[in-house]
Amino acid sequence: MVTMTKHVSLADKVRFLGAPDAYVPRPASVEVVETHMSYVFLGGARAYKLKKPVRYPFLDFSTIEARAQDCRAEVRLNRRLAPDVYLGVLPLTADDGRLALGGRGEAVDWLVEMRRLPQEHMLDDLIARDAVTDAQLDGLCDTLGQFYRGAGRSTITAADYVARFTGEMRLNREILAQAERPLQARAELLLDQLDARLYASRASLEARALDGCVVDGHGDLRPEHVCLNAPIVIFDCLEFNDALRQVDPFDEIALLGVECAQLGAPHLLGRLTRGLAARLDRPAPMALVVLYGAWRAALRARLSFAHLLEPAPRTPQKWTPLAQRYLSIVDRLLGGESSWLS
Repeated sequence: MVTMTKHVSLADKVRFLGAPDAYVPRPASVEVVETHMSYVFLGGARAYKLKKPVRYPFLDFSTIEARAQDCRAEVRLNRRLAPDVYLGVLPLTADDGRLALGGRGEAVDWLVEMRRLPQEHMLDDLIARDAVTDAQLDGLCDTLGQFYRGAGRSTITAADYVARFTGEMRLNREILAQAERPLQARAELLLDQLDARLYASRASLEARALDGCVVDGHGDLRPEHVCLNAPIVIFDCLEFNDALRQVDPFDEIALLGVECAQLGAPHLLGRLTRGLAARLDRPAPMALVVLYGAWRAALRARLSFAHLLEPAPRTPQKWTPLAQRYLSIVDRLLGGESSWLS
């Protein structure tokens, strides 16, 4: 759902920000990257994020005030793990119909300004080149361990913590039931198995909440958000919904491991889990990490397929094969794939 902000359309904003003349200093070129909820403009040494004026059940960016507030929250929260990357918030202004970035006219939108990071040091890029080193993984575990030790403790109750898992499973079923038969049938079988595992693990999940193991984490820990630079930088946290950032660190590391597996490096799930466990006082048992990973993979399968239910999905050919890959990860984790955890 796209709405108009005042007299300047989203297309006008994207067209202006996609041109090198919008920036000082002027970059040689600008790359425009569209995501589900934003546009990112890459020019020279800087990156600028413009939120789309969208509304979903889990966020509301439909007003300029809401987008401005979210931009400020994004900078504040991401400075926890990327203090030198998030430079601040800039207004997009209009004066007599002329747009300017950080000008003196009326603010018609807001952008997050960031330093660009070297693509060759991103974890997803390193996985693609089979170039991740043990030293880099140790550094990543050091960074995450320090972050989680200092993170705010969540006040979520044990009952609400368990309800989060069962609630997302209901949504998984509702969405994946709309897939064509091969995907739908496979999803139903695996979700049945995952539901049984969740039921059997209820006490373990409750114990994590009761023991204060749930923290205000990153919320979207994926390889494309990890730069194994010196120092290591982890960026693009989930800023728009505080509840979704309340995570067990071992749930979050399981998400990272699942995403590494999806990219062809399944062994990193066990490697990262052990590394984090060595750095935290209350590690989760490996059986619970496996459950977290299977649950995360099922959730990612649902989110992948859900793109096809939108009125005009981008890259529609991508989503069914991706959902199938995530379901394969669910299957392998529930089946006790030992090579991933050794």
